Amino acid sequence: MGCCRSSLRDGTHPEKPTEKAAGAQPNWPSFSVNPHQAAAPSSEAAAGGRGGEVAAFKEYSLAELSAATGGFARENIVSESGEKAPNFVYKGRLRSTRRAIAVKKFTKMAWPDSKQFAEEARGVGKLRHRRLANLIGYCCDGDERLLVAEFMPNDTLAKHLFHWENQTIEWAMRLRVSYHIAEALDYCCNEGRPLYHDLNAYRVLFDKNGDPRLSCFGLMKNSRDGKSYSTNLAYTPPEYLRNGRVTPDSVIFSFGTVLIDLLSGKRIPPSHALDMIRGNNIQLLMDSHLEGNYSTQEATALVDLASQCLQYEPRDRPDTKKLVTVLEPLETKSEAPSYEMLGIPKHEEEAAPPQRPPSAMAEACSRMDLTAIQQILVATHYRDDEGTNELSFQEWTQQMRDMLDARKRGDLAFRDKDFTAAIECYTKFVDVGTMVSPTVYARRSLCHLMCDQPDAALRDAMQAQCVYPDWPTAFYMQAVALSKLNMQSDAKDMLKEASELEEKKQNNSRGP
Repeated sequence: MGCCRSSLRDGTHPEKPTEKAAGAQPNWPSFSVNPHQAAAPSSEAAAGGRGGEVAAFKEYSLAELSAATGGFARENIVSESGEKAPNFVYKGRLRSTRRAIAVKKFTKMAWPDSKQFAEEARGVGKLRHRRLANLIGYCCDGDERLLVAEFMPNDTLAKHLFHWENQTIEWAMRLRVSYHIAEALDYCCNEGRPLYHDLNAYRVLFDKNGDPRLSCFGLMKNSRDGKSYSTNLAYTPPEYLRNGRVTPDSVIFSFGTVLIDLLSGKRIPPSHALDMIRGNNIQLLMDSHLEGNYSTQEATALVDLASQCLQYEPRDRPDTKKLVTVLEPLETKSEAPSYEMLGIPKHEEEAAPPQRPPSAMAEACSRMDLTAIQQILVATHYRDDEGTNELSFQEWTQQMRDMLDARKRGDLAFRDKDFTAAIECYTKFVDVGTMVSPTVYARRSLCHLMCDQPDAALRDAMQAQCVYPDWPTAFYMQAVALSKLNMQSDAKDMLKEASELEEKKQNNSRGP
């Protein structure tokens, strides 16, 4: 049994932002493994609510994430930050699902206790909301600690506000960003995760449709004992400077700094922004690139809310529910697509790669058509056994002739569909042991299936793989046996692997 493989095997905030085109999605190399399932998605996501179609949270292997990111290649880094607790975020793509992912990789020993890291990750992984770039997994392997999230291909709010190349963000889109991020914070607060570390314009990401999302990475610290804020001290909540602790009120203060970013289009320290607001210099505060294309009433409402969020005393700041209440009425262009307001192309679904038509063997196995499989094995005869045996002249003994005669009688019985007799003859051939034949094992496997013996059929198919490790037929027969054993998920995986091996074999036979 040991020969069988596959399923049968027992944007963070950068100090110096990496301004790469996060939308570029090359064919990142990857391969699939079978990671252990971890926490299930929240009931809301399972019910198809606000969470949408988000992958179930699970534990990934380091090998899978390394392959998905091209070995954590430098060119796949989309952000890097932190001197005291440095970390990198990579873009990647999983082969198993073709899902684009973002992988946050901490330095070694950032979280010495793997159980503590996994517990924190599972807590964040239970959250599912359309306003979040949701966490879909994690990895603990040796000293390595990684988080896996949905990939947002259209850059950060900071990129669109501070480093834009084609056009700045229009006013209605700025209102949408503020409202959607408020919704995300309110959801997290209601789900018992009110602490968000280092909320800023780099934590706001845009998905494939241009909709703003809040990065889930901010729901975890950069390390077990790391600082919660990596930004300039001028932007941190005053109480954090006093005691080094983050509270829900600290998050509101940080949200206020994001509102100032949206209003001004540049980084203005909160104290300076408050001075302008108190001096009624709102026009000076507003982004000149908007060229006056905004509602004064809406701008005043946003300025008032920012002022409340930036109050020195935490108790004087609004809660997340108040944020949503104030901002919801301001989104007057709710029907306009975000990609239009953001000035990016409409997302087109990635075209599926052209598929070769399945082979006759693949078709027969997927239909569980044992008669068709028998006809294919008869027609194939023993051509796939070439090279599996090299016999010396001395080995051509009477015993050898008897063994080959048993195989011949088994072949006749197999052709005539006398499967019980075929099993008996093939067993005599196998028991002598002088020759090994993957074809005999495959044929006897089918005979066992015809006689309703799926366990024996699986053993023979696995033995065929042992003799010929990359033989598609061995995998096809395992798939059929697994299906007969009601192991449908494993059967599906095995059928897929058989098809891939068959295609690889066909490509190699064609040559360059």
